[in-house]
Amino acid sequence: MDDARARRLTLIACILGSAIVFVDQTVVNVALPALRDDLDASLADQQWVVAAYLLLLGSLILVGGSLGDLYGRRRIFAIGVAGFGVASLACAVAPSVEVLIGARALQGAFGALLVPSSLAIIAAVFAGPQRAAAIGSWTAGTSAAIAIGPPLGGLLVDLTSWRVIFAMNVPLVLVCLWLIVRAVPECLGDRAHRIDVPGAVLCVLGLAGPTYALIQQPLLGWSDPAVWVPLVGGIGALGAFVAYERRAPDPMLAPRLFASRNFAIGNVVTLAAYAGLGAASFFIVIFLQQVCGYSALQAGLALVPITLMLIALSRRFGALSARIGPRLLMSAGPALGGLGLLLYTRVDERGDYLTQVLPATLLFGLGLAMTVAPLTATVLQAVDRGHAGIASGVNNAIARVAALLAIAVVGLVVSAQFGADVDRRLDPRAAQSEATRAYVDEARARPLSVPAARVAPRTRIAVRDANVKAFHGGMIVAGLLMLAGGLVALVGIENAPRREDEARPAPAAT
Repeated sequence: MDDARARRLTLIACILGSAIVFVDQTVVNVALPALRDDLDASLADQQWVVAAYLLLLGSLILVGGSLGDLYGRRRIFAIGVAGFGVASLACAVAPSVEVLIGARALQGAFGALLVPSSLAIIAAVFAGPQRAAAIGSWTAGTSAAIAIGPPLGGLLVDLTSWRVIFAMNVPLVLVCLWLIVRAVPECLGDRAHRIDVPGAVLCVLGLAGPTYALIQQPLLGWSDPAVWVPLVGGIGALGAFVAYERRAPDPMLAPRLFASRNFAIGNVVTLAAYAGLGAASFFIVIFLQQVCGYSALQAGLALVPITLMLIALSRRFGALSARIGPRLLMSAGPALGGLGLLLYTRVDERGDYLTQVLPATLLFGLGLAMTVAPLTATVLQAVDRGHAGIASGVNNAIARVAALLAIAVVGLVVSAQFGADVDRRLDPRAAQSEATRAYVDEARARPLSVPAARVAPRTRIAVRDANVKAFHGGMIVAGLLMLAGGLVALVGIENAPRREDEARPAPAAT
């Protein structure tokens, strides 16, 4: 096989492998109502189906890059792809929601191996202008896959089963493995560094503890040891993680990078922007299906304008940022995105797409498109060329963690708001029939859904209206997070001159 053909096949393998990971980050959202019915899942279970994946993906992605440097990027990429395929098959045949959550965690762990290895392989195989073009192709390919994923998943769920969205990964994985064997060369990185195992363990525990506590709190209450023990333990683990990374010989998260003002502030803005995106893609899709009556396909199509605007406008806003500096766009973008999330409070139980959903979606998408390219460029230009890879990895990891924490925090608000509103509308001290009490109890266990049992219209309307109120509360919190990110950028980002040694272009957090 000639070198040019081998490079083309290598690029296809890297795009395909990464696209599978990024698609599974969002495509599962449209299947959550279907798997809720099939596996008798609560809102907390639905949150964990997404959170388990993001937890392992976000906390281990830097470790995955180090493993590729040490043991060979082709080998780690192949292990990640194969493991992701096996975990996907386990998701497809999961007999219970607990097994599904465990398989999703495995998907995230193997995804953390293959994503950084795929980018490192591209950087090793391509040189000069070809490298920039290859990275651009990687970004375009993964973005297109993300755009196609939710509507395709919705169509498959409507026509077949939620299990098919996981099973469809298997043939793609087999194709990717064939390409790896056929064309991808082995390449090693800096083998002098060691794997930061203590840092990785502390990071996973530090994120898992608070996430578990926030998701379980609506069911158990703050006084339950199963809530406050992991919360306190997780916060302690995060503190230990920060302290350890400051003195570790080969830290997973190099503290010296945060000495750069734009790098530190840029990652705070990343946390806010991707928290908004994570909350929107999770809760809006669930609300549209379980309360407004959208089909899985309709819900999958509802947010596609966001991805299309990112694809169409990110390059233009990136070029504008290079001319005028990033501060204006990094301030205005999150502000517009936050206003878009607040505009979702106009969506009621009808969920009219043209007058309620679409205007909020377009404003939110415009805000994200204004933010992402200037944000990524700012983070990468804040460090020297030698640290571009780790800077990109940190930024991507923070984007994953932002979605994880947003789902937990906004879920807590949604559950609390729903419980309080149901109590206000249906006084639990009032005389209620056994059927009404059972109906309300089921609704409490599954916020953002309207149980199908037959009860008095007043009861059903009260539960429906409480769900609308709870959704609005969640969107307000998500919107305020993004607005805060814009304020941080306005105060903290510097329009620094373009560096001569600036890092080469790297993909944005997707």
